[in-house]
Amino acid sequence: MRSEKEMLDLILSYAYQHEDIRVVIMNGSRVNPNARRDPLQDYDVVYYVRDVAPYRRNLEIPKFFGEVMIMEMPEDMVDPPPENDGGYGYLMQFMDGNRIDLGFYPVSELSQHLADTLSLVLLDKDCLVQNLPPPSERGYLPEKPTEKLFDDCCIEFWWLVPYVAKGLWRGDLIYARHMLDTLLRGQLMKALTWYFGVKTGFQKPPGKLGKHFREVIGEDYWKMLEQTYADARLENNWNALFLMGNLFRRIAQTVADEFGYHYPIEEDINVSAFIRKIRDLPKDAQTL
Repeated sequence: MRSEKEMLDLILSYAYQHEDIRVVIMNGSRVNPNARRDPLQDYDVVYYVRDVAPYRRNLEIPKFFGEVMIMEMPEDMVDPPPENDGGYGYLMQFMDGNRIDLGFYPVSELSQHLADTLSLVLLDKDCLVQNLPPPSERGYLPEKPTEKLFDDCCIEFWWLVPYVAKGLWRGDLIYARHMLDTLLRGQLMKALTWYFGVKTGFQKPPGKLGKHFREVIGEDYWKMLEQTYADARLENNWNALFLMGNLFRRIAQTVADEFGYHYPIEEDINVSAFIRKIRDLPKDAQTL
């Protein structure tokens, strides 16, 4: 596997060989001073150029950087749809284990992109970047919820819970797991992020997809969260659903107390009782 120095030398070499590449910026975990380093971290690199056109659908570009295992060019894809933001990218996984997410953007977009606080200038041929602060996580801190946002999250969580229960009672595992792991868990993750923020004074980033949750939320809550990831057995998925409700209730009440918000305990109680009835409903039942 090529070293970080080899990869950075290669990235800069390409820029030096192409006169219209004026600025090279690297973003992401490799410039994050607080990120744990490992060889599987991506190289998130953007070349700012005078004209993007020569770099679109140019299959000579990936060859320059190594032997490609698999690659995506997002702007040429249908699903997911392209961003159509004036840039063009190559997401390249190489055979040696390195990966480069490489973007080409007009120089005119440079100032807008520097809003990302995890940005490091690798090359600036024209001194276009002035007084850029050192990379930091300040742009990735969690935000305090408004009362409306908190209320919407709580109601949406408990609104979705019966969908999971109905799917489990019917034995429709795929449907139930989609509701549990995609929609319901999305609301739980919001609440966990706010809880994380309360515990850290909203001065520490939770990391991508809650990477740092365990460090802050405590082992009891972490074990509850772990157990919400069930296997394919219906009984274990019922347990995961009730555990998710218990975890949500506890952390959301803490957040509500912190900001003086109202936690919808009545809806919580009613929905929790309702899904217990569904769980215990005979399979040949005609009515509740």
